[in-house]
This record gives sequence, structure tokens and C-alpha cells, in this order.
Amino acid sequence: MVGEPPLSYLTWWRMTTAGQLLSRGDQPLAAIARQVGYQSEFAFSKAFKREFSLPPSDYRRQRRAGARMVDA
Repeated sequence: MVGEPPLSYLTWWRMTTAGQLLSRGDQPLAAIARQVGYQSEFAFSKAFKREFSLPPSDYRRQRRAGARMVDA
């Protein structure tokens, strides 16, 4: 119904949600991993890096730096 295989869509949804959580809050990676359906922080980090080409911690840092530039 969404034009792509179910697992691809699920991964996209999880990573998009994780990106929003990383950008907005200070939750530990393990908590975000659980919220988006991963049992292990390692598996989550690996999947996130595959999708965004950088680890979740770097993604969070870049998003925050960008937000500070916009606010200035």
C-alpha cells in the first residue's frame, strides 16, 4: 500500500522517528533504540548508520549545532 516492501518501510519509519528523537531530546541511545523497536543499542546504531551514513551520536551533535546556528 505504501509502494515499498514492508521491512523497508518499517526501517524507514524507525529511523525517521529515531532521527526526530535524537534531534529533540537528551534520551540515551538505548532508550531511543527501545522506543523504535530495537532490543540492542548496537543493532540500532548499526542500522542508523546504514541509513544516515553516520552514527546516532554524530547525527545528534550535527542537528543540535544546526539548530543553534538557526537560533543565533
